[in-house]
Formats: sequence, C-alpha cells, structure tokens
Amino acid sequence: MRIPELFGRGKPVFSFEFFLPKIQDDMAAFRSTVVDLKRLAPSFVTLTYGAGGSARDRTIEVAGMIKQELGIETASHLTCITHTRAEMAQILERVSGFGIENIVALRGDPPKDVALPPLESREFRYATDLVRFIREKERFSMAVAGYPEKHPEAVSEDDDLRRLKEKVDAGGDWVITQLFFDNRHYFRFVERARGAGIRCPIVPGIMPVTGFSQLQRFTTMCGASLPPDLVSALEPIQDDRDKVVRFGIEYATRQCRDLLSGGAPGIHFYTLNKSHSTATILSLLR
Repeated sequence: MRIPELFGRGKPVFSFEFFLPKIQDDMAAFRSTVVDLKRLAPSFVTLTYGAGGSARDRTIEVAGMIKQELGIETASHLTCITHTRAEMAQILERVSGFGIENIVALRGDPPKDVALPPLESREFRYATDLVRFIREKERFSMAVAGYPEKHPEAVSEDDDLRRLKEKVDAGGDWVITQLFFDNRHYFRFVERARGAGIRCPIVPGIMPVTGFSQLQRFTTMCGASLPPDLVSALEPIQDDRDKVVRFGIEYATRQCRDLLSGGAPGIHFYTLNKSHSTATILSLLR
C-alpha cells in the first residue's frame, strides 16, 4: 500500500509514530503496545530510525516485523546525515526486502558521539538530497517533515518554507508536521504552504501530554512553543501523573477535533510508545 493513496477518500487518516526501543529487553513491552494500538485500525504507523550500528539494523528489522508479522502498514524513518550514497542504497534494499513501500525521509540530528565531515563534503547535505536519491529508485512513497513554528536551525520562516518546497518538489508525497500545541500555528503554516505552491497533504503531528517536565524538554529540543493557558493548567498538577494524563487527553482531543473540522487530512500521533492516551483520544474522535 502506497500511503498517499489513503488521502482524499473522505475520511481522516490516523497514524501512529513509535520509536525503536533502546535495549532488546524492552522489545516485549514495545510489541505489546503496538498490538494494543493495532485494534484501533490505524491507517499506518511509522518507526523512528536508529542511525548508528546495530540500532540501524534493528530499526529495519522491527519495521519489517510490524509490517509482516503484525500486518500494519509501516513507513520506516530514514535519516541521512551520517550516510554515504552506497550505504543508503544498501539500506533501501533491506527496507524493500521487508515489503515496506513507504519512507519518512529526514536529514536527522547531528550525532553527539561522531564527528561529521564538513558540510560541503557530505554526500547527503540536506533531507532534499535524500528525497531525490530515494525518488530515483522509484520504489517508495515518501513523507517529509514540516515545521509549523519553523525548524530550529532555519534563519527565517520563509527560508524554512523554501526548504519544504524543495523536499516536496524533489519527491515528497505528504508532509508530517512537528508537534505543536496551538492550532493557529498549523493553520497558518498550511495557508503559507499552499501559497508557496505545496499541494500535497499536510498532516498535523500531535503529542498527548503525559508529563510536564518531559513536555518542556521536548518542546525545547524541537523549537515548539507552549501556550500560556497550557502551562498554567499543568503547573499546579504536574506532580500528579494521573491528572496530567487526563488533562493531556482532554487537551489533545480538543486540538484534534478543531484540526479535523478545519480541514486537516488526518492526525499523526506521537505515541512515545504508550498506548493509553492515544487509544483514548482516537476512541473519542471516532
């Protein structure tokens, strides 16, 4: 199944993102979470990419397990910042060997423990280079990343939007956005993207709040802002996990309903490998 075929059928496309467990001992719990969420019949799921060494191989194997053993359409994340073209060609062969037809094509973050060569000598300088390379293979559909509040490294919103247009023009079939908590950012982003000539589906990425300190850490890393009303609601209850989770479910459900009523083609849930919040929200939406 090519995921772009799912859009435009008159129904919201719901999808989940999982991350690769760091240690093998966590695989049983991970598989259980995926099975729990499978009963919600997501249109597809994505699996984040472990770029180095054994993590890279495990990512592809786990994506293959989700696709083949659990029977869920899977888009495998691929990052290119540390790879050569020869390495990427081998990776794509392995991904294709598991029957995976969809890729989330990303540059990836600079690794903390590996010195990268100068930008001008890298074979993949930007995500656009990876998208163009994969499109040459003519085997895969691709999602690319969009940033409603701009990428933290972008010099301006206009520069960031130009980068997105380049990725789409190079072969990106749909856009998955970075997380955000104020829907006005998404709707303004879509309006600007359409004005720039980007016509593909732009799917909002939503992360249900499950912990206040974790939320602050994530938004700092990715450059997303926290609305004052969200912060003021969470601060008094931050030490009560159950209350935080309940609030997160209510907040995300309101967000999703507003996004869908405003024309969003679906919702991509950042699950953090937890099933309860996502399952509850999706049940309420349906």
